[in-house]
Amino acid sequence: MRWRLLLMCSFITTSLFAQDLYKIRVERKEGFINKKGDVVIPNSFDKAYNFEEDLAKIKSGSKYGFINKSGETVVPAQYSKVSGFSEGLSAVKNDGKWFFIDKTGTKRIDVVCNFAYPFHEGLARIQVGTLFGFINTTGAIVIKPQFEGAYDFSEGKARVRKGDKWGFIDLKGMFVIKPTFDFVRDFSEGLAVFRVGNERTGKWGFIDKTGKIIVKAQFDKVFPFSEGRALVRVGDFKSGKFGYVDKTGKIVVKPQFDSAYHFSDGLANVAVGIGSDRKWGYVDVSGKLVVAKQFSKPSDFINGLALVRIGDFKTGTEGYIDKAGKFVWKK
Repeated sequence: MRWRLLLMCSFITTSLFAQDLYKIRVERKEGFINKKGDVVIPNSFDKAYNFEEDLAKIKSGSKYGFINKSGETVVPAQYSKVSGFSEGLSAVKNDGKWFFIDKTGTKRIDVVCNFAYPFHEGLARIQVGTLFGFINTTGAIVIKPQFEGAYDFSEGKARVRKGDKWGFIDLKGMFVIKPTFDFVRDFSEGLAVFRVGNERTGKWGFIDKTGKIIVKAQFDKVFPFSEGRALVRVGDFKSGKFGYVDKTGKIVVKPQFDSAYHFSDGLANVAVGIGSDRKWGYVDVSGKLVVAKQFSKPSDFINGLALVRIGDFKTGTEGYIDKAGKFVWKK
């Protein structure tokens, strides 16, 4: 299980943060409902994505554009690739060239690169050939492409790879934590995941922003902190169990689940069982089960609702539930 997989389900996931609109898919078209379950943007798009900064990316045919919360098109579907809006800008690609647009669709920054990523903390990651660097909001390269791997800035630092080791740079491109780790993840709530050894047999722990080890490498897998808890696995990929630790590394919810996700909106979805017998429910930060294990597919709670499925893909029931486990909308 990878952190990216924890954030993405094979069916529609919702990550709308402070939004009150929730994505739906009906008859192969997508739209949005409100928290009451009322359809407010009809399912008319080939693909719709989460609202970010009040605009949602949509796909029509093979092209992408943006709509507002009224469902009105504000940037026509004309780009081959787009990112969600971040810090007022979106990275888009057309005719093989990358550039950034504002929320009116006006081009703001030209950039020569193989791939461009959204702005975070004033800088945007770019890939030139096989190397990564960063530009500022004028389009100037402020950290030259020099890293074999890099991710976006988070809490003032970006994880980067030099050779086969990972470390962290600051907004000026200076190493603040030297590349000595076999793997790291972004800083979240003041701590970052690190790994000693390989993916299969290595051990995982947490460092602070000075690079000091706060939780020694002792777990078989760990994931970034969310709402004061971090998901950990004890045991191997096939038979290990998942639980949660606090920021001292103390186990606060004992490893007992066959699969689990991070905390979101005060709850985490957890599962017992293998294969088609696996059932998901939701626990609070103490580990108390608050929504019974009954779902074949879960997603995070966001602003009080979570998208779930009971039963199989063809004949099951899919929709949004509230924190009492009651459906407010069914497909």
